Amino acid sequence: MSTAYKNNRAVENFVEYLRIPTVQPNINYDECINFLKKQANEIGLEYQIYEVVPRKPIIVMTWVGQDSKLPSILLNSHMDVVPVFENSWTYPPFSAHIDEDGKIYARGSQDMKCVGIQYLEAIRKLKQAEVQLKRTLHVSFVPDEEIGGHDGMKKFVLTDEFKALNVGFALDEGMANPTDEFVIFNGERSIWQIHVHCTGQPGHGSLLLPNTAGEKVRYIINKFMDMREEQKKILESNNKLTIGDVTTINLTQIYGGVQSNVVPEKLTVVFDIRLSVTVNHEDFENKIKQWCKEAGDGVTFEFEQKNPNVECTKTDNSNPYWVAFKGACDEMKLKLDCRIFPGGTDSRYIRRVGIPAIGFSPMNNTPVLLHDHDEFLKADIYLRGIEIYEKLIPAIANV
Repeated sequence: MSTAYKNNRAVENFVEYLRIPTVQPNINYDECINFLKKQANEIGLEYQIYEVVPRKPIIVMTWVGQDSKLPSILLNSHMDVVPVFENSWTYPPFSAHIDEDGKIYARGSQDMKCVGIQYLEAIRKLKQAEVQLKRTLHVSFVPDEEIGGHDGMKKFVLTDEFKALNVGFALDEGMANPTDEFVIFNGERSIWQIHVHCTGQPGHGSLLLPNTAGEKVRYIINKFMDMREEQKKILESNNKLTIGDVTTINLTQIYGGVQSNVVPEKLTVVFDIRLSVTVNHEDFENKIKQWCKEAGDGVTFEFEQKNPNVECTKTDNSNPYWVAFKGACDEMKLKLDCRIFPGGTDSRYIRRVGIPAIGFSPMNNTPVLLHDHDEFLKADIYLRGIEIYEKLIPAIANV
């Protein structure tokens, strides 16, 4: 460890957490849960462990507020990280090596073990200062966010145990930003992953048969890719827009056929679509149905994933939690840039059950390296994040 951060308790805890390799897939979460239980005991937080799905634990630490009848605050983070290509890293990805510039290199340093530990270190300092909170505070560490959260937050929010937490507002992950501004996210696009199956006349590859699967696939691909081009133009024509403001369409798989001289009886094409929050879902699905009809008979589609439309969290005076969040940021002179999140986080499941949520990772002046080689976070940015949560937590918990 770089000598500048030796004996810094908050940095040491972050490094210890980063060294636990919770890499997808097939994670054993035991070491991670043991580490977090130790933290809870040291700080003086009650905790509960839930297993909605066996071997996929969720730990929720609780700081009871002065008025436990009030809706509580949830600070959420996920324990899992994405795989690494070790040969492409300057330092081993689970060494949490700190270089001379104070950069902490590790998978999960930005996404999102930093935030989980920042919550805990801020709470440690608040409790040491004998701060009292009006509302109860829950800190959740969930599994499997990096593979869609299906066995984590998605199922947890539907349980009686989650409902008993009585959550009124949640914070979850955001993203780094290379400029001075802190990016926050109040909504997410809906993920639709769709398989379009095109059936047609099979036969010998030397003939010009009518009604082939290939002709139908071409029609479908053209329709989706033309729409992709339109969205690209919209994004490029307005520099105020970010990727989260448009619908993205990507062709991700094509499969079918048996060999090169046989016209196949079926071809399938797969698209990953992220629907902008302004898109009417029913209209969009009707458009896909229309394209399939136009492509010819025997063209059908099915969803691998189809997220419902979820209302964005209000960032105006109608949301008292937002007013408190923004007020604390203004007091610290933090410049905020509010956006729609480009990918998917566990916030979508929290919002889906009607709880307002903001995605926020306090990492400005930091390159976006989530899922990238040499993911790092500078120690001073990490420590500044703890100070930010020290102000934000009482602000939102005392609404």
